[in-house]
Amino acid sequence: MNILGIGVDIVEIDRMKAAINKWGAHFLNKIFTEREIKYSNSKRFCHQHFAARFAAKEAVVKAFGGTNKYPIQWTDIEILNDKEGRPVVEFSGDAIKLKELKNIDQVMLTLSHSKHYAVANAMLLTKEK
Repeated sequence: MNILGIGVDIVEIDRMKAAINKWGAHFLNKIFTEREIKYSNSKRFCHQHFAARFAAKEAVVKAFGGTNKYPIQWTDIEILNDKEGRPVVEFSGDAIKLKELKNIDQVMLTLSHSKHYAVANAMLLTKEK
């Protein structure tokens, strides 16, 4: 495997909370999938989980080198958890096309959050040629 790119992002929990409070469902549905919304809302401190998922989406976009040339929707990058609780990325729509164009085989992802911040790191690995 070869590393195509790495990305990191940090989000202030209070800014995420303010955005959700101000724009509500319109904001949530523009940024997050139904599964992400359901998961985050099931948590006691849901804003931390929304912020971590947003940071992860940003980290993935940064790992791709930005998406100006290949625009995608926020909901085309979905941050879920596997059976062991590890974060995983699922692509849909135009993000699948970008993943295939860049020959991405695997996305390694870490998330963390505290009372005030959420952070995510993403690493894109390409298939061996």
